[in-house]
Amino acid sequence: VQLQAYGGGLVQAGGSLRLSCAVSGRTFSRAAMGWFRQAPGKEREFVAAISWSGGRTYHADSVKGRFTISRDNAKNTVYLQMNALKPEDTAVYYCAADLDYSSVSRLIAAYDYWGQGTLVTVSS
Repeated sequence: VQLQAYGGGLVQAGGSLRLSCAVSGRTFSRAAMGWFRQAPGKEREFVAAISWSGGRTYHADSVKGRFTISRDNAKNTVYLQMNALKPEDTAVYYCAADLDYSSVSRLIAAYDYWGQGTLVTVSS
């Protein structure tokens, strides 16, 4: 399983970006997916997760109401729509796959595969 995250960039505060994560491998449609981020000098943190069917989603309190995770199993892709961006959202964003499809976890250790990350920079 390989994950390729893209869509990051430089945006002004209040702006929007959509991150995408393309996943290779037949297991995508049965994998829970997550987005995490890591700001400079900080630990990696949970952002959002979605069940294999898309029926369950969870978002960190810090992004709730501004970010939305979704997936398209026909395209083997998971998305993170980010609106009303703030400078504190600046980080490298990682997508991850959890092959335990019954789980929708906020825990880094639950995820089996990780993408390489895409940088999001929000200027004030």
